[in-house]
Amino acid sequence: MLSRWMSGSSRSLEREYSCTVRLLDDSEYTCTIQRDAKGQYLFDLLCHHLNLLEKDYFGIRFVDPDKQRHWLEFTKSVVKQMRAQPPFTMCFRVKFYPTDPAALKEEITRYLVFLQIKRDLYHGRLLCKTSDAALLAAYILQAEIGDYDPGKHPEGYSSKFQFFPKHSEKLERKIAEIHKTELSGQTPATSELNFLRKAQTLETYGVDPHPCKDVSGNAAFLAFTPFGFVVLQGNKRIHFIKW
Repeated sequence: MLSRWMSGSSRSLEREYSCTVRLLDDSEYTCTIQRDAKGQYLFDLLCHHLNLLEKDYFGIRFVDPDKQRHWLEFTKSVVKQMRAQPPFTMCFRVKFYPTDPAALKEEITRYLVFLQIKRDLYHGRLLCKTSDAALLAAYILQAEIGDYDPGKHPEGYSSKFQFFPKHSEKLERKIAEIHKTELSGQTPATSELNFLRKAQTLETYGVDPHPCKDVSGNAAFLAFTPFGFVVLQGNKRIHFIKW
């Protein structure tokens, strides 16, 4: 009887898989799913963990062994979509950027979209001119450390934060200047909302760029955005087809 029970238990364990999902604040959520669990089941677990009601903007992304990115399909088995060996690692990300982030009903939704766009800025996906970049970074600074305090924030304090893939000392000084003189008194929630309002006006807001070349062989990017289909060269939008 014992061996028969152990055999059944072993078979049960073989049908369970560990999944780790990296969240937008870089924390991780780990759970166990059954072999036949659909993507929707895992997504619902995550949304319950986050207390997230406005779910439609989000998805789960994973990278296959060939380094290609995919969105997890909710109607299919999680295990059958994975080409890697367990345990599985995925990422919770914004899939559909809201056309007006300020209109989102729940504060947690706005915060998650803020974290996504902050990541886009850091990874060079949210391209913009220097003045816009400085303002966006200053909003992040205000949201994370509050009002400027000369006793707590010595010269060069903004350099401790990584807002962009790379930036100059001149830009750091501009960020600190805006933070000191223009944003005093803003709460974290207000700064995050102002960040979202500014970000949504940029041509690269919500862009997930895919590299390509134009007819002359110059490097370019194709991307779908909340507003339409775009072609980018550098941080310039050279073609736009509105939905």
